[in-house]
Amino acid sequence: MLFSNIQWSVLYLASEWIIRLTMLMYVPQRRSPSAARAWLLLIFFLPLPGVLLYALVGRIYVPRRRIALQRQASQLIRSVQEKIPAPADTTTITLPAYVQAAVQLAARLGDFRAVGGNEIDLLSGYEEPLARLVHDLSGASDSIHLLYYIYENDTTGKRITDVLCAAAARGVSCRVLMDAAGSRGALRDVAPILRAHGIEVHAMLPVGLFRRNVARFDLRNHRKIVVIDGQIAYTGSQNLIDPESIPGCPNEELVVRVTGPVVTQFQSVFLADWFFETDEAPADTSFLAPPPRAGNTIAQVLPSGPGYGRENTKELMIALIYAARRQFTIATPYFVPDEPFLEAVVAAARRGVAVRLILPGRSNQRVTHLAQQSYYSQLLAAGVRIYLYAGRFLHAKHMTVDDEVALIGSTNMDIRSFALNAEVSLLAYDRLVVEGLAALCERYIGHSAVLESALWSARPVSRRLLQNVARLADSLL
Repeated sequence: MLFSNIQWSVLYLASEWIIRLTMLMYVPQRRSPSAARAWLLLIFFLPLPGVLLYALVGRIYVPRRRIALQRQASQLIRSVQEKIPAPADTTTITLPAYVQAAVQLAARLGDFRAVGGNEIDLLSGYEEPLARLVHDLSGASDSIHLLYYIYENDTTGKRITDVLCAAAARGVSCRVLMDAAGSRGALRDVAPILRAHGIEVHAMLPVGLFRRNVARFDLRNHRKIVVIDGQIAYTGSQNLIDPESIPGCPNEELVVRVTGPVVTQFQSVFLADWFFETDEAPADTSFLAPPPRAGNTIAQVLPSGPGYGRENTKELMIALIYAARRQFTIATPYFVPDEPFLEAVVAAARRGVAVRLILPGRSNQRVTHLAQQSYYSQLLAAGVRIYLYAGRFLHAKHMTVDDEVALIGSTNMDIRSFALNAEVSLLAYDRLVVEGLAALCERYIGHSAVLESALWSARPVSRRLLQNVARLADSLL
């Protein structure tokens, strides 16, 4: 018996080293050094649990079918755009050369070209964007397409449910997409109500061992898109959930209401996601013709997600950061960058660009917040100004570059949003939109504490330890 126990012990130890050595060869493939280090460290100390966790969430695995569908959607978008004459005011010749380069890069990454003739309204806070959305939904006469990561059956969610049911009752065609994880409760409780009123509802990225479209379970559709009558679109940071869904931490949001030709691009993103989940492709693409001009803003939509095989939003943001001449400002609830993104921010600050990060002073994700704080010393040393927003939880996600470019959408500045989530952003090449965001940022800063380098350096050693340990897991968050 003793000999048998020794044999089992040797076999167990041998299996652990086989796992370590095998994963040492396998994990670094097609993965950033920081991500590889995080996984290898976990596997080295806990070989069996580590390799099981890696099998579940370590690979950015997307089914071949979904990748093929993404290619089909991209081909459809390109073919439709080729048939639609570009309005005369879509020219980017008046934009600086580096902005023209960004326009071209965004088109190559996300398939959508820049179009002019748009009007963009910035809606901040929480009640303002929700009230405008309810008003526009109440006036819908033809169609409503609505996609959300979180749709909750609370006071906010019920306001949307009621207006959707009323729209369906007067003959409006309504389609709703909800993320399978973020809207799990609504898919159980709200979807039956919507379907009873003739509204089509589908879950996005459902997972399960026996589903034909199975993906790793933590791939999520984090987009927020509403398209009304093909004429009005909404996107931004706000989910359909009460602002104080987390007690004591009410959200501060930013949403854009868009009219003009770029609305068709949001329509295309919605229909592509609908196609992914239902296999229903639009037989007639004539309704994708752009609505009439509504303003003077040149804009384009940039979708991103693992189906593209690249990190669209991160690539564009890094290009803009390196191109910035005077300043750029980022507001985000989560700032956990990978090495290329962090190096771009630090390099910009060191070459004299005024870099401002506006972050929440407190967070609803403790481990993520600790990991975020671990970057502060490096950022401060490079000259980055960090503002910690007080009062509400700043959930808005946007960026401005010089006086030329604004980026607003659903994307957090972290590895998860860049690599794992399906996201959507609106790029606006308009100084008035940039000025509007700049004014909003000044309001944020007026309610923020400036993070001082000397004070931050004096934080307790125990705090530093927690932050550094959380940073080791940045690729797992």
